[in-house]
Amino acid sequence: MTVLTLMRVIALAAAVQVGVPAAMAAAPEPYDPWPGLVQDIFNSRPMLDGAGIIAIEMPVRAEDAAIVPVTLRTTLPPGDGRRVRAITLVIDQNPAPMAGRFELGPESTVSEISTRVRVNSYTDVHAVAELSDGQLYMSKIFVKASGGCSAPAAKNAEEAKGKLGQIRFRQFAKAGDSASSGLREAQVMIGHPNNSGLQMDQVTHLYVPPFFINEMRVWQDDSLLFAVEGGISISEDPNIRFSYLPQGAKRYRVEAKDTEGHIFQGEWKAETSGM
Repeated sequence: MTVLTLMRVIALAAAVQVGVPAAMAAAPEPYDPWPGLVQDIFNSRPMLDGAGIIAIEMPVRAEDAAIVPVTLRTTLPPGDGRRVRAITLVIDQNPAPMAGRFELGPESTVSEISTRVRVNSYTDVHAVAELSDGQLYMSKIFVKASGGCSAPAAKNAEEAKGKLGQIRFRQFAKAGDSASSGLREAQVMIGHPNNSGLQMDQVTHLYVPPFFINEMRVWQDDSLLFAVEGGISISEDPNIRFSYLPQGAKRYRVEAKDTEGHIFQGEWKAETSGM
C-alpha cells in the first residue's frame, strides 16, 4: 500500500467516525412493509412459494401510475384437487396497501383476472392465493411508478357524475391455445371516479373525499363467479377482465356498491355467436 493510499484510508475512516460525509456511511436497510402487512391482512399466517400456483404480471416501469395494468393468473398443476378460494392483491407501498380481494365462488371456473391499479411509489406488489385447504401461496413483482394515488381524475366532476354507475359487460372469444379448452373472456366496466382521497381539486385546492367501488359481484346464471372487495388503489372507472368456462350459462349478472351506498346492477344474455 502506497503512502498516498494509506492516507486516503485513514482520512475516510476518520470522516466516517465523526459522521461528516453521510453518503460514505453505510446506508440503512430500506423499510420493508411486507412482514407487517402479512400480520395485518393475513393474521400472520404462513406464506408458501406461489410458483406453479399463482402468477402476477405487471409492467416493470409503468407508463401511467394511475392506470397500471395487472393480471392475476391461477396455475394449479394438473391433478391438484384443490381450488383457489380467493386472491388478494397487495401494493406494499400504497397508502392503503390491499388493492383488492377477489373471492371465487365455490363452482367458479375463473382462472385469470386483470384490472388496472394506482401505484403511489416504487414498490413490491404481492399476489396471495388462498386455496381450499387453507394454505396461502404468494408471488411478487417489483414495479417502478409513483404518484398514482394522487393523480388528478381524468374526467371532471360533472362528467364523472353523468356516468356514475353505468355498467358495460362484454364477452370475447379466448385467443390462442386456451380456445380449444372452451375458455372465454368477459369484461366488466363501471363508470365511477373511484376517488382515492389523496387527489386535489384543481379549482378549490382541497382534497377530494374518498369515494369508490368497494364491493362487486359477478354471477353466471345463479352461480357466483367472483366477488371483489375493492379499495382506493383500483383505478378510475373500474375495469375487470376475466377468463372462465361458460358451462352453458344463459345469462350474466353484475352488482356493485360504492362507499356512499349506491347500488349498481346489470344483467346480460350469454353470447353464443361470434365468441
